Amino acid sequence: DPQSFASTGPKRMRVALMTGCAQKALNTDINDATIRLLRRLGCEVVIPRGMGCCGALTHHMGREAESHMSARANIAAFIAEKRGAGLDAIVINTSGCGTTVKDYGHMIGSAEAAEVSALTLDISELLQRLILPEGAAKGLTVAYHAACSLQHGQQIKTAPKDLLKRAGFTVVEPADSHLCCGSAGTYNLLQPEISAQLRTRKVQTLEAKRPDIIAAGNIGCMMQIGAATAIPIVHTVELLDWATGGPKPRALG
Repeated sequence: DPQSFASTGPKRMRVALMTGCAQKALNTDINDATIRLLRRLGCEVVIPRGMGCCGALTHHMGREAESHMSARANIAAFIAEKRGAGLDAIVINTSGCGTTVKDYGHMIGSAEAAEVSALTLDISELLQRLILPEGAAKGLTVAYHAACSLQHGQQIKTAPKDLLKRAGFTVVEPADSHLCCGSAGTYNLLQPEISAQLRTRKVQTLEAKRPDIIAAGNIGCMMQIGAATAIPIVHTVELLDWATGGPKPRALG
């Protein structure tokens, strides 16, 4: 059965959360923070039954039949949820997955696939619609790392920074923020040498800003950058959850 989490504030919408494969395995705090924050802002959050991998990684590797099978299973799960109790949005907090799900309409080519893509929002897009409460200055500098899948794939460039500022963080950006950190789905596994060079450059530009924290909207980038720096790296949503009454992110000690 689908898991459902009732809103703790006055109910404004019902949203499905895609939990993500790598994220579920590597860092469960991100989904926990997302659910807490959305509930606080008036969302009922549902984890649909039958939803699985978005198909991004198999798609990157050219295993098209496999990725399309994943996509179709998710489309069926989301459509069943929408036709059942209704859905106002599908929210995704891993931008690598979000880029793929937003592409289902093109990838699969059915009306239902297009419907799913049209409903899909990155967590930062949804939080801007929900209007995050303003927070007092935190005295913490956050270096925001823009994931390629978010800034290039989904063209979401300002929302995460605006939300962090609104929550009370000082936000800085590294030089050449349009460049990749080298994670890039399966790229870090298939091209380790170039991937390592990209990571070194990215970490140097982030550390040059002397931030207290690095924030990103994609688990792949977090793992990639986090392996090469002592500066704590967290998902943007963990900081927004903390700023609005949630627990301090574990990565911050």
